[in-house]
Amino acid sequence: MDPFSEIISLLRPQASHSKLSHASGPFRVRRDDVSEAFYSAVLYGSASLEVAEEDAVELNAGDFILIPAAKSFTMSSLDPKPPHGLVSQPVEGEDGVFRVGQLKGEPEVQLLIGHCTFDSPDADLLVSLLPGLIVVRGEGRLATLTELVRDEARANRPARDVIVEYLLQVLLIEAIRSGSDSGASTGLLRGLADLRIAPPLRAMHSNPAHNWTVPELAKEAGLSRSAFFSRFDRIMGVSPMAYLQNWRMTMAKNMLRSGGHSIAEISAKTGYGSSSAFSTAFTRCVGSPPARFAKSIAGDKGTLSIF
Repeated sequence: MDPFSEIISLLRPQASHSKLSHASGPFRVRRDDVSEAFYSAVLYGSASLEVAEEDAVELNAGDFILIPAAKSFTMSSLDPKPPHGLVSQPVEGEDGVFRVGQLKGEPEVQLLIGHCTFDSPDADLLVSLLPGLIVVRGEGRLATLTELVRDEARANRPARDVIVEYLLQVLLIEAIRSGSDSGASTGLLRGLADLRIAPPLRAMHSNPAHNWTVPELAKEAGLSRSAFFSRFDRIMGVSPMAYLQNWRMTMAKNMLRSGGHSIAEISAKTGYGSSSAFSTAFTRCVGSPPARFAKSIAGDKGTLSIF
């Protein structure tokens, strides 16, 4: 399994909510209380998106954005620009579509927006490996999926909600995968898109039990030790050894949750020479010994299924 597939399998994205939104005239919608990942597909027209610590992004028809760890964001009209201080409140129509700005007339902007959750106890760690903002432009596969979601959401067919949920899950996975070409600043996607960093990343994921060192990983990258360390830290946002340890701890916690592995087996699979060395590292990173951690989540069995 490649690193991206492992991250997605562990994240287990779930589409918790979606809706259609039509906007006309000047508008500005701001959310400061977001607790779930946010996504939006522009079906028609253009809009501006502002996310904390990111430059404003112009969105056009066919674009898709995903904010894996949204805290606050603002969506506003491009033409006309909203006047200073304007805050618009979406109004739900009888057809279930939310209207923003001018409530009458043909919509100038059509959006599919929603929230998703990641059904993993380690979601914060895994999300930290993704870019803060993923913008995918002109991707045909995403456009097709978006059209399917829109048509299904508007229809009154049997099992509509179930089909929409599965389509949205595929849409989210495709968006994250496409994010490797989205100009992400740091994170796993950018690392996998980098010709030098991708080989050591794949090496760590393919053999986490190996006693990896920075010189060995630098050799995989075809770089000197110092050049590799600097490049990895800049692209991934963490040092090589910190990334490796975080990934090993994520694997260990998942195996402990499954209940099908002994401490000795987990120690071997995660690259620790002994159970005591693994227990010491696990306790330092997680805050409790492996046995106590396993006992605390006993009965809550987990799988690596995407859905």
